[in-house]
Amino acid sequence: MNISVIGTGYVGLVSGVCLSEKGHNVVCVDNNQNKVDLINNGVSPIHEDGLNDLLRGSIGNRLKSSINLHDAVINSDVSLIAVGTPFDGSLIDLSYVKQVSKEIGLSIKKKDNYHVVIVKSTVVPGTTDDVITPLLEKYSGKKAGKDFGVGMNPEFLREGVAVDDFMNPDRIILGGIDKTTHNVMKELYQVFKDVDVLLTNNKTAEMIKYTSNSLLATLISFSNEIANLCSNIKAIDVVDVMKGVHLDKRISPILSSGERIKPEIVSYIEAGCGFGGSCFPKDVKALIAYGKNENLPMPLLKSVIDINNNQPKRMIDLLLKDYPIIKNLKISILGLAFKPGTDDMRESPSLYIVNEIHKLGGKIYAYDPVAEIEAKKYFKNLDVKYCATVEDAVLNTEVIMILTSWPEFKNLQEILSKFEKSPLIIDGRRMLNKFDFERYEGIGL
Repeated sequence: MNISVIGTGYVGLVSGVCLSEKGHNVVCVDNNQNKVDLINNGVSPIHEDGLNDLLRGSIGNRLKSSINLHDAVINSDVSLIAVGTPFDGSLIDLSYVKQVSKEIGLSIKKKDNYHVVIVKSTVVPGTTDDVITPLLEKYSGKKAGKDFGVGMNPEFLREGVAVDDFMNPDRIILGGIDKTTHNVMKELYQVFKDVDVLLTNNKTAEMIKYTSNSLLATLISFSNEIANLCSNIKAIDVVDVMKGVHLDKRISPILSSGERIKPEIVSYIEAGCGFGGSCFPKDVKALIAYGKNENLPMPLLKSVIDINNNQPKRMIDLLLKDYPIIKNLKISILGLAFKPGTDDMRESPSLYIVNEIHKLGGKIYAYDPVAEIEAKKYFKNLDVKYCATVEDAVLNTEVIMILTSWPEFKNLQEILSKFEKSPLIIDGRRMLNKFDFERYEGIGL
């Protein structure tokens, strides 16, 4: 099929590149000429494992990028809307979605064939039917369900492993306004074999996305609340507590062979210094606001956000517990991105922690394998020394704070064995063995 993807962020670019890899002809549209040029030169403007390789393999063949939305829509059978939907605290910002809906509508006006518009941007229930569809009808002068189709196809991509998630989906949710739209969407995804496909309406598809992210965020905040309780009780470590919980066969099933499976969901039932990124905080807050607009308070989800907002403060508390005064104290920050595998700094716990240490006068030495460029945008007014390696960051340090669970940090004991000093380790991800270090503090300990 011929596909136009509007928006080249994490969702849009990964979707476009992967669909082209699966054999479709794809045009990725963006109004940023620099991003378009990078893509056409085989360079991804975002860090995502495996994306550059796929991009170089498809660009100029089944894939290209353009700033011309009109031509892209005219020459495609399907258009995917994958622009951002920022949250302002009370409502998601639909300005980008509305603008591209208007432009797509004007292009559909010039078409004779049945064009299908698929929303991949995360939007609250009712947005596709009540906001996007009327705009498409208004500017095309045509009728949805008769002259063109409208669908909602939420993404379930985890940053850092988004390519693998797209190429090996665990489910495909296809919301649509009519049978024709569903049939076109099924044709689009028929290249994915042996995957559960759920056909539903647009509102349900929108709600599935928010519910999925809210569940995962709730699991994290639940684990962190238990961790905070454990930290107040002597001789209890949340790591041991959660290991015992994980052994429940409903969480970690036991095969007939006796082998125990540890599903990835278990990683969400572990303590840490809080979740971040472009999805969980925004989506949970948006669902709370949506519930409020429907006159239905969402106290559980509100507590999920409250717990998460307080979690980075636990790291500062652990620091001040051993060093009540940190002025001029050399502090190493290992990890700045909100999770490993990405350079995304949005809502990262490091934002609060680094700023707070700076206010208290600590000397900050930071290392992240991929997020340094992004970090400099967020901390441009702070005195932060960025280091090229873990070794450089921890040299002669007095405190090491682990904020992101990058695999290379697991070698910290070996690295520190070369030095005479024994710095205080504050493990915000509980990824290290506490017995390996002379001085160790951690969330839930």
